[in-house]
Amino acid sequence: MVLLLHDLTELWGEPHPLGCRILEQPLGKVSTDTRELLKGDFFIPLKGERFDGHEFLAEAFARGAQAALVSADCKVPIPDGFIHWVVEETLIAFQELALLHRTRLTMPFVAITGSVGKTTTREMIRAVFETSGPVLSSEGNYNNDIGVPLTLLKGHSQHKAAVIEMGMRGLGEIERLSKCTQPDIAVITNVGNAHIGLLGTKENIATAKCEITASLNPEGIVVIPWGDPLLESTLSKAWKGKIVRVALESKTGDTTVNDNSDLFLSAFPEPDFIGRVDLSKNLLELRGDIFELPLRGKHNALNFLMALAVASECDISWSLLKMLNVRLPTGRSRELHIGGMTVLDETYNASPEAVLAALDLLMEYSGRHFFVLGSMLELGDQSLSLHRRIAHKIGEISLNGLVVVATGDEAAVMREVDSSIEYFALVNDISQAYENLVAWLRPGDNLLLKGSRKVGLESLLARLQKRYG
Repeated sequence: MVLLLHDLTELWGEPHPLGCRILEQPLGKVSTDTRELLKGDFFIPLKGERFDGHEFLAEAFARGAQAALVSADCKVPIPDGFIHWVVEETLIAFQELALLHRTRLTMPFVAITGSVGKTTTREMIRAVFETSGPVLSSEGNYNNDIGVPLTLLKGHSQHKAAVIEMGMRGLGEIERLSKCTQPDIAVITNVGNAHIGLLGTKENIATAKCEITASLNPEGIVVIPWGDPLLESTLSKAWKGKIVRVALESKTGDTTVNDNSDLFLSAFPEPDFIGRVDLSKNLLELRGDIFELPLRGKHNALNFLMALAVASECDISWSLLKMLNVRLPTGRSRELHIGGMTVLDETYNASPEAVLAALDLLMEYSGRHFFVLGSMLELGDQSLSLHRRIAHKIGEISLNGLVVVATGDEAAVMREVDSSIEYFALVNDISQAYENLVAWLRPGDNLLLKGSRKVGLESLLARLQKRYG
Protein backbone atom coordinates (compact mmCIF):
# COMPACT_ATOMS: atom_id res chain seq x y z
CA MET A 1 0.00 0.00 0.00
CA VAL A 2 1.79 3.13 -1.26
CA LEU A 3 0.83 6.65 -0.24
CA LEU A 4 1.37 9.40 -2.78
CA LEU A 5 2.36 12.95 -1.96
CA HIS A 6 -0.98 13.92 -3.48
CA ASP A 7 -2.78 11.98 -0.72
CA LEU A 8 -1.50 14.42 1.87
CA THR A 9 -3.71 17.15 0.45
CA GLU A 10 -6.63 15.26 2.09
CA LEU A 11 -5.10 16.11 5.44
CA TRP A 12 -3.38 19.47 5.08
CA GLY A 13 -4.33 21.01 1.73
CA GLU A 14 -1.85 22.13 -0.92
CA PRO A 15 1.84 22.08 -0.05
CA HIS A 16 4.33 24.95 -0.23
CA PRO A 17 5.61 25.98 -2.67
CA LEU A 18 2.34 25.92 -4.56
CA GLY A 19 2.09 24.59 -8.09
CA CYS A 20 4.69 21.82 -7.69
CA ARG A 21 4.28 19.01 -10.17
CA ILE A 22 5.57 15.98 -8.28
CA LEU A 23 2.53 15.19 -6.15
CA GLU A 24 1.84 11.93 -7.99
CA GLN A 25 5.13 10.52 -6.73
CA PRO A 26 5.21 7.98 -3.85
CA LEU A 27 5.54 9.51 -0.41
CA GLY A 28 8.79 7.65 0.26
CA LYS A 29 10.01 6.34 3.60
CA VAL A 30 8.97 8.53 6.50
CA SER A 31 11.92 9.59 8.63
CA THR A 32 12.13 11.60 11.84
CA ASP A 33 15.93 11.38 12.03
CA THR A 34 18.17 13.01 9.41
CA ARG A 35 20.96 10.56 10.30
CA GLU A 36 18.86 7.78 8.74
CA LEU A 37 17.40 9.88 5.92
CA LEU A 38 17.93 8.84 2.28
CA LYS A 39 17.19 10.55 -1.01
CA GLY A 40 13.44 10.61 -1.72
CA ASP A 41 12.39 10.21 1.94
CA PHE A 42 9.70 12.28 3.65
CA PHE A 43 11.03 14.20 6.66
CA ILE A 44 9.01 14.95 9.80
CA PRO A 45 10.85 17.16 12.31
CA LEU A 46 9.68 16.54 15.87
CA LYS A 47 10.15 18.64 18.98
CA GLY A 48 11.48 17.15 22.19
CA GLU A 49 12.42 18.47 25.60
CA ARG A 50 16.03 18.98 24.52
CA PHE A 51 15.86 19.25 20.73
CA ASP A 52 13.86 20.62 17.81
CA GLY A 53 13.99 18.65 14.58
CA HIS A 54 13.24 21.79 12.59
CA GLU A 55 16.87 22.76 13.10
CA PHE A 56 17.74 19.97 10.66
CA LEU A 57 15.47 21.04 7.79
CA ALA A 58 18.42 22.29 5.75
CA GLU A 59 20.30 19.04 6.33
CA ALA A 60 17.23 17.01 5.32
CA PHE A 61 16.92 19.00 2.11
CA ALA A 62 20.62 18.59 1.36
CA ARG A 63 20.35 14.83 1.88
CA GLY A 64 17.65 14.64 -0.75
CA ALA A 65 14.39 14.56 1.20
CA GLN A 66 11.67 15.26 -1.35
CA ALA A 67 9.20 16.84 1.12
CA ALA A 68 8.56 17.56 4.79
CA LEU A 69 6.11 18.66 7.44
CA VAL A 70 6.76 21.96 9.21
CA SER A 71 5.21 23.23 12.42
CA ALA A 72 3.31 26.53 12.17
CA ASP A 73 5.54 28.06 14.83
CA CYS A 74 8.78 27.08 13.06
CA LYS A 75 11.43 29.81 13.48
CA VAL A 76 14.03 28.09 11.27
CA PRO A 77 14.44 29.18 7.62
CA ILE A 78 12.97 26.64 5.19
CA PRO A 79 15.24 25.92 2.20
CA ASP A 80 14.02 27.41 -1.08
CA GLY A 81 12.16 24.84 -3.17
CA PHE A 82 11.70 22.38 -0.27
CA ILE A 83 8.12 21.08 -0.67
CA HIS A 84 6.40 21.15 2.72
CA TRP A 85 3.06 21.21 4.48
CA VAL A 86 2.53 23.61 7.37
CA VAL A 87 0.70 21.96 10.28
CA GLU A 88 -0.22 23.01 13.79
CA GLU A 89 1.93 20.35 15.46
CA THR A 90 4.17 17.90 13.61
CA LEU A 91 3.72 15.06 16.13
CA ILE A 92 -0.06 15.08 15.76
CA ALA A 93 0.25 15.42 11.98
CA PHE A 94 2.67 12.46 12.02
CA GLN A 95 -0.02 10.38 13.73
CA GLU A 96 -2.65 11.65 11.28
CA LEU A 97 -0.44 10.46 8.44
CA ALA A 98 -0.11 7.04 10.08
CA LEU A 99 -3.90 6.89 10.45
CA LEU A 100 -4.38 7.72 6.77
CA HIS A 101 -2.12 4.79 5.86
CA ARG A 102 -3.77 2.51 8.43
CA THR A 103 -7.27 3.13 6.98
CA ARG A 104 -6.10 1.67 3.66
CA LEU A 105 -5.04 -1.61 5.29
CA THR A 106 -7.62 -4.35 5.71
CA MET A 107 -5.94 -6.92 7.98
CA PRO A 108 -7.00 -7.22 11.64
CA PHE A 109 -5.30 -4.81 14.03
CA VAL A 110 -4.56 -5.95 17.60
CA ALA A 111 -3.42 -3.43 20.21
CA ILE A 112 -1.81 -4.47 23.51
CA THR A 113 -1.17 -2.52 26.68
CA GLY A 114 -0.75 -3.24 30.38
CA SER A 115 1.49 -2.53 33.34
CA VAL A 116 3.33 -5.84 33.04
CA GLY A 117 3.74 -8.39 30.28
CA LYS A 118 2.65 -6.37 27.27
CA THR A 119 5.80 -7.10 25.25
CA THR A 120 5.67 -10.81 26.05
CA THR A 121 1.98 -10.93 25.14
CA ARG A 122 2.69 -8.96 21.97
CA GLU A 123 5.26 -11.53 20.89
CA MET A 124 2.91 -14.42 21.66
CA ILE A 125 0.14 -12.82 19.58
CA ARG A 126 2.60 -12.08 16.79
CA ALA A 127 3.61 -15.77 16.80
CA VAL A 128 -0.07 -16.76 16.64
CA PHE A 129 -0.62 -14.73 13.45
CA GLU A 130 2.70 -15.78 11.93
CA THR A 131 1.25 -19.26 11.51
CA SER A 132 -0.68 -17.67 8.60
CA GLY A 133 1.98 -15.40 7.10
CA PRO A 134 3.92 -12.15 7.65
CA VAL A 135 2.84 -9.87 10.49
CA LEU A 136 3.26 -6.14 11.04
CA SER A 137 4.36 -5.78 14.65
CA SER A 138 5.94 -3.34 17.07
CA GLU A 139 9.65 -3.94 17.57
CA GLY A 140 11.71 -3.25 20.67
CA ASN A 141 10.31 -0.30 22.59
CA TYR A 142 8.52 1.31 19.61
CA ASN A 143 5.34 1.60 21.66
CA ASN A 144 5.00 5.36 22.08
CA ASP A 145 3.86 8.52 20.26
CA ILE A 146 6.69 8.15 17.76
CA GLY A 147 7.24 4.38 17.57
CA VAL A 148 3.60 3.43 16.90
CA PRO A 149 3.10 5.65 13.82
CA LEU A 150 6.51 4.58 12.47
CA THR A 151 5.35 0.97 12.79
CA LEU A 152 1.96 1.63 11.19
CA LEU A 153 3.59 3.28 8.16
CA LYS A 154 5.46 0.02 7.45
CA GLY A 155 2.20 -1.88 6.90
CA HIS A 156 1.45 -3.37 3.48
CA SER A 157 -1.19 -5.54 1.85
CA GLN A 158 0.80 -8.78 2.32
CA HIS A 159 0.62 -8.55 6.10
CA LYS A 160 -1.87 -10.96 7.64
CA ALA A 161 -2.30 -8.92 10.82
CA ALA A 162 -0.92 -5.97 12.76
CA VAL A 163 0.12 -6.35 16.41
CA ILE A 164 0.77 -2.99 18.04
CA GLU A 165 2.09 -2.47 21.57
CA MET A 166 1.05 0.73 23.38
CA GLY A 167 2.97 2.12 26.31
CA MET A 168 2.46 5.40 28.09
CA ARG A 169 4.12 8.06 30.22
CA GLY A 170 0.91 9.80 31.23
CA LEU A 171 -2.79 10.20 30.62
CA GLY A 172 -3.80 10.80 27.01
CA GLU A 173 -0.93 9.03 25.25
CA ILE A 174 -2.67 5.68 24.72
CA GLU A 175 -5.79 7.56 23.58
CA ARG A 176 -3.68 9.18 20.84
CA LEU A 177 -2.18 5.82 19.89
CA SER A 178 -5.62 4.22 19.75
CA LYS A 179 -6.83 7.03 17.51
CA CYS A 180 -4.10 6.50 14.90
CA THR A 181 -4.26 2.69 15.13
CA GLN A 182 -8.04 2.11 15.24
CA PRO A 183 -7.65 -1.45 16.54
CA ASP A 184 -10.12 -4.27 16.02
CA ILE A 185 -9.02 -6.10 19.17
CA ALA A 186 -7.58 -4.60 22.35
CA VAL A 187 -5.70 -6.58 25.01
CA ILE A 188 -5.09 -5.18 28.52
CA THR A 189 -2.73 -7.55 30.32
CA ASN A 190 -3.21 -6.01 33.79
CA VAL A 191 -3.23 -2.86 35.89
CA GLY A 192 -0.25 -2.65 38.22
CA ASN A 193 2.03 -0.12 39.89
CA ALA A 194 4.45 0.52 37.02
CA HIS A 195 4.75 4.31 36.45
CA ILE A 196 2.68 5.08 39.54
CA GLY A 197 5.22 7.79 40.31
CA LEU A 198 4.16 9.50 37.08
CA LEU A 199 0.40 8.97 37.33
CA GLY A 200 -0.06 9.14 41.10
CA THR A 201 -2.65 6.39 41.65
CA LYS A 202 -3.62 2.97 40.33
CA GLU A 203 -6.96 4.49 39.38
CA ASN A 204 -5.15 6.84 36.99
CA ILE A 205 -3.12 3.94 35.64
CA ALA A 206 -6.31 1.98 34.98
CA THR A 207 -7.84 5.00 33.23
CA ALA A 208 -4.73 5.34 31.05
CA LYS A 209 -4.77 1.66 30.08
CA CYS A 210 -8.47 1.74 29.19
CA GLU A 211 -7.78 4.60 26.77
CA ILE A 212 -6.89 1.80 24.35
CA THR A 213 -10.62 1.54 23.64
CA ALA A 214 -10.90 5.21 22.54
CA SER A 215 -10.95 4.32 18.82
CA LEU A 216 -11.55 0.60 19.07
CA ASN A 217 -13.78 -0.86 16.37
CA PRO A 218 -17.32 -0.79 17.86
CA GLU A 219 -17.71 -4.40 16.70
CA GLY A 220 -14.39 -5.37 18.25
CA ILE A 221 -13.48 -6.92 21.60
CA VAL A 222 -11.34 -6.22 24.65
CA VAL A 223 -9.44 -9.16 26.16
CA ILE A 224 -8.66 -8.85 29.88
CA PRO A 225 -7.68 -11.07 32.81
CA TRP A 226 -10.69 -12.05 34.86
CA GLY A 227 -11.10 -10.92 38.46
CA ASP A 228 -9.66 -7.39 38.71
CA PRO A 229 -12.29 -5.06 40.24
CA LEU A 230 -10.41 -1.87 39.34
CA LEU A 231 -9.93 -2.87 35.72
CA GLU A 232 -13.53 -4.03 35.41
CA SER A 233 -15.02 -0.83 36.83
CA THR A 234 -12.74 1.47 34.83
CA LEU A 235 -13.29 -0.42 31.59
CA SER A 236 -17.06 -0.35 32.03
CA LYS A 237 -16.93 3.46 31.86
CA ALA A 238 -14.77 3.53 28.73
CA TRP A 239 -16.15 0.63 26.67
CA LYS A 240 -19.69 -0.63 26.10
CA GLY A 241 -18.81 -3.37 23.62
CA LYS A 242 -17.80 -7.01 23.98
CA ILE A 243 -15.31 -8.06 26.67
CA VAL A 244 -13.56 -11.44 26.67
CA ARG A 245 -12.26 -12.52 30.09
CA VAL A 246 -9.61 -15.18 30.65
CA ALA A 247 -8.80 -16.99 33.90
CA LEU A 248 -6.22 -19.52 34.97
CA GLU A 249 -6.33 -22.59 37.16
CA SER A 250 -3.07 -23.99 38.48
CA LYS A 251 -2.50 -27.57 39.56
CA THR A 252 -0.12 -28.46 42.37
CA GLY A 253 0.00 -32.19 42.96
CA ASP A 254 -3.62 -33.36 43.24
CA THR A 255 -4.96 -29.99 44.34
CA THR A 256 -6.39 -27.47 41.88
CA VAL A 257 -6.25 -23.87 43.03
CA ASN A 258 -8.17 -21.14 41.25
CA ASP A 259 -6.36 -17.83 40.88
CA ASN A 260 -8.49 -15.17 42.61
CA SER A 261 -10.55 -18.06 44.02
CA ASP A 262 -12.24 -15.74 46.51
CA LEU A 263 -13.76 -13.91 43.56
CA PHE A 264 -15.13 -16.89 41.68
CA LEU A 265 -18.50 -16.45 43.35
CA SER A 266 -18.51 -12.66 43.05
CA ALA A 267 -20.55 -10.45 40.75
CA PHE A 268 -17.99 -10.70 37.94
CA PRO A 269 -19.25 -12.25 34.71
CA GLU A 270 -18.01 -15.81 34.22
CA PRO A 271 -14.65 -16.11 32.39
CA ASP A 272 -14.94 -16.88 28.68
CA PHE A 273 -11.74 -18.92 28.67
CA ILE A 274 -10.53 -20.91 31.69
CA GLY A 275 -7.16 -22.55 31.20
CA ARG A 276 -5.70 -25.17 33.50
CA VAL A 277 -1.94 -24.98 33.84
CA ASP A 278 0.45 -27.66 35.07
CA LEU A 279 3.67 -25.78 35.71
CA SER A 280 5.59 -28.96 36.53
CA LYS A 281 5.02 -30.16 32.95
CA ASN A 282 4.86 -26.71 31.35
CA LEU A 283 1.45 -27.49 29.85
CA LEU A 284 -1.84 -25.63 29.49
CA GLU A 285 -5.20 -27.33 29.02
CA LEU A 286 -7.99 -25.32 27.43
CA ARG A 287 -11.33 -26.79 26.41
CA GLY A 288 -9.83 -30.24 25.93
CA ASP A 289 -6.79 -29.04 23.95
CA ILE A 290 -3.29 -29.40 25.40
CA PHE A 291 -0.67 -26.75 24.64
CA GLU A 292 3.00 -26.63 25.48
CA LEU A 293 3.63 -23.27 27.14
CA PRO A 294 5.97 -21.20 24.96
CA LEU A 295 7.45 -19.61 28.10
CA ARG A 296 7.68 -20.89 31.66
CA GLY A 297 5.82 -19.36 34.59
CA LYS A 298 2.23 -18.83 35.65
CA HIS A 299 2.25 -15.20 34.52
CA ASN A 300 3.36 -16.27 31.05
CA ALA A 301 0.64 -18.92 30.98
CA LEU A 302 -1.94 -16.17 31.50
CA ASN A 303 -0.36 -14.13 28.71
CA PHE A 304 -0.53 -17.16 26.44
CA LEU A 305 -4.19 -17.64 27.34
CA MET A 306 -4.86 -14.09 26.13
CA ALA A 307 -3.10 -14.91 22.86
CA LEU A 308 -5.31 -17.97 22.45
CA ALA A 309 -8.39 -15.81 23.03
CA VAL A 310 -7.23 -13.50 20.22
CA ALA A 311 -6.65 -16.53 17.98
CA SER A 312 -10.18 -17.75 18.68
CA GLU A 313 -11.65 -14.34 17.79
CA CYS A 314 -9.71 -14.36 14.49
CA ASP A 315 -10.67 -17.97 13.63
CA ILE A 316 -7.09 -19.25 13.85
CA SER A 317 -7.07 -22.97 14.55
CA TRP A 318 -5.64 -23.87 17.94
CA SER A 319 -4.12 -26.97 16.33
CA LEU A 320 -1.49 -24.65 14.82
CA LEU A 321 -0.55 -23.30 18.23
CA LYS A 322 0.25 -26.44 20.21
CA MET A 323 4.00 -25.65 20.12
CA LEU A 324 4.36 -21.93 19.49
CA ASN A 325 7.75 -20.37 18.79
CA VAL A 326 8.01 -17.02 20.59
CA ARG A 327 10.97 -14.67 20.08
CA LEU A 328 11.58 -12.18 22.88
CA PRO A 329 13.76 -9.06 22.96
CA THR A 330 16.85 -9.05 25.15
CA GLY A 331 16.16 -8.59 28.84
CA ARG A 332 12.65 -10.07 28.89
CA SER A 333 11.80 -13.61 30.02
CA ARG A 334 15.02 -15.07 28.59
CA GLU A 335 16.46 -18.29 29.98
CA LEU A 336 20.22 -18.46 29.49
CA HIS A 337 22.75 -21.16 30.41
CA ILE A 338 26.08 -19.79 31.56
CA GLY A 339 28.86 -21.79 33.16
CA GLY A 340 26.50 -24.64 34.06
CA MET A 341 24.06 -22.20 35.67
CA THR A 342 20.56 -21.16 34.63
CA VAL A 343 20.26 -17.38 34.38
CA LEU A 344 16.87 -15.68 34.00
CA ASP A 345 17.49 -12.46 32.10
CA GLU A 346 14.86 -9.92 33.19
CA THR A 347 17.21 -6.95 33.01
CA TYR A 348 15.10 -4.70 30.79
CA ASN A 349 12.87 -3.24 33.50
CA ALA A 350 11.15 -3.91 36.81
CA SER A 351 7.86 -3.17 38.51
CA PRO A 352 6.60 -4.74 41.75
CA GLU A 353 4.21 -7.13 40.00
CA ALA A 354 6.86 -8.20 37.51
CA VAL A 355 9.40 -8.83 40.28
CA LEU A 356 6.94 -11.00 42.21
CA ALA A 357 6.11 -13.04 39.09
CA ALA A 358 9.80 -13.49 38.26
CA LEU A 359 10.54 -14.71 41.80
CA ASP A 360 7.77 -17.30 41.50
CA LEU A 361 9.33 -18.48 38.25
CA LEU A 362 12.83 -18.65 39.77
CA MET A 363 11.60 -20.93 42.54
CA GLU A 364 10.22 -23.42 39.98
CA TYR A 365 13.80 -24.42 39.11
CA SER A 366 15.57 -27.12 41.13
CA GLY A 367 18.86 -26.22 42.76
CA ARG A 368 20.08 -23.18 44.66
CA HIS A 369 18.35 -19.84 43.99
CA PHE A 370 20.06 -16.44 43.75
CA PHE A 371 18.49 -13.09 42.97
CA VAL A 372 19.96 -9.73 41.97
CA LEU A 373 17.40 -6.95 42.49
CA GLY A 374 17.99 -3.50 41.07
CA SER A 375 15.94 -0.61 42.45
CA MET A 376 12.40 -0.30 41.08
CA LEU A 377 12.04 3.26 39.81
CA GLU A 378 9.16 5.62 38.96
CA LEU A 379 7.13 4.49 41.97
CA GLY A 380 6.81 7.94 43.54
CA ASP A 381 5.73 8.19 47.16
CA GLN A 382 4.82 4.49 47.15
CA SER A 383 8.37 3.40 46.42
CA LEU A 384 9.26 2.41 49.99
CA SER A 385 6.07 0.45 50.64
CA LEU A 386 6.41 -1.39 47.34
CA HIS A 387 10.07 -2.24 47.96
CA ARG A 388 9.02 -3.44 51.41
CA ARG A 389 6.47 -5.71 49.72
CA ILE A 390 9.29 -7.31 47.74
CA ALA A 391 11.37 -7.70 50.90
CA HIS A 392 8.51 -9.53 52.60
CA LYS A 393 8.07 -11.81 49.58
CA ILE A 394 11.75 -12.70 49.67
CA GLY A 395 11.36 -13.57 53.32
CA GLU A 396 8.62 -16.07 52.45
CA ILE A 397 10.65 -18.08 49.94
CA SER A 398 13.85 -20.07 50.23
CA LEU A 399 16.42 -17.92 48.49
CA ASN A 400 20.03 -18.94 48.98
CA GLY A 401 21.46 -15.57 48.01
CA LEU A 402 20.38 -12.00 47.38
CA VAL A 403 22.22 -8.97 46.01
CA VAL A 404 20.37 -5.66 46.16
CA VAL A 405 21.69 -2.84 43.97
CA ALA A 406 20.15 0.23 45.57
CA THR A 407 20.88 3.43 47.48
CA GLY A 408 19.03 5.71 49.87
CA ASP A 409 15.78 4.79 51.57
CA GLU A 410 15.09 1.88 49.20
CA ALA A 411 18.36 0.30 50.29
CA ALA A 412 17.38 0.71 53.94
CA VAL A 413 14.04 -0.99 53.31
CA MET A 414 15.71 -3.97 51.64
CA ARG A 415 17.76 -4.52 54.80
CA GLU A 416 14.52 -5.79 56.30
CA VAL A 417 14.88 -9.00 54.30
CA ASP A 418 14.78 -12.12 56.45
CA SER A 419 18.27 -12.68 57.91
CA SER A 420 18.01 -16.42 57.24
CA ILE A 421 19.32 -15.90 53.69
CA GLU A 422 22.77 -17.48 53.61
CA TYR A 423 24.31 -14.98 51.23
CA PHE A 424 23.24 -11.33 51.32
CA ALA A 425 24.82 -8.16 49.99
CA LEU A 426 23.56 -4.61 49.69
CA VAL A 427 25.66 -2.74 47.11
CA ASN A 428 25.48 0.50 45.16
CA ASP A 429 27.14 -0.49 41.88
CA ILE A 430 27.36 -3.33 39.37
CA SER A 431 31.02 -4.14 40.10
CA GLN A 432 30.25 -4.95 43.74
CA ALA A 433 27.31 -7.11 42.69
CA TYR A 434 29.55 -9.00 40.26
CA GLU A 435 32.21 -9.66 42.89
CA ASN A 436 29.66 -11.15 45.28
CA LEU A 437 28.11 -13.40 42.63
CA VAL A 438 31.46 -14.73 41.48
CA ALA A 439 32.26 -15.68 45.08
CA TRP A 440 28.90 -17.41 45.65
CA LEU A 441 27.81 -19.11 42.44
CA ARG A 442 28.62 -22.62 41.22
CA PRO A 443 27.35 -24.92 38.45
CA GLY A 444 23.75 -26.02 38.95
CA ASP A 445 22.66 -22.74 40.52
CA ASN A 446 19.79 -20.57 39.30
CA LEU A 447 20.14 -16.79 39.08
CA LEU A 448 17.50 -14.13 38.44
CA LEU A 449 18.55 -10.64 37.31
CA LYS A 450 15.81 -8.00 37.50
CA GLY A 451 15.88 -4.24 37.93
CA SER A 452 14.74 -0.99 36.41
CA ARG A 453 16.34 0.03 33.15
CA LYS A 454 18.47 2.80 34.64
CA VAL A 455 20.15 0.37 37.06
CA GLY A 456 21.89 -1.29 34.10
CA LEU A 457 21.84 -4.94 35.14
CA GLU A 458 22.48 -5.93 31.51
CA SER A 459 26.11 -4.92 32.07
CA LEU A 460 26.26 -7.37 34.99
CA LEU A 461 24.95 -10.10 32.71
CA ALA A 462 27.59 -9.23 30.10
CA ARG A 463 30.34 -9.57 32.70
CA LEU A 464 29.04 -12.96 33.80
CA GLN A 465 28.87 -14.15 30.20
CA LYS A 466 32.43 -12.97 29.59
CA ARG A 467 33.69 -14.79 32.68
CA TYR A 468 31.84 -18.08 32.30
CA GLY A 469 31.40 -18.23 28.52
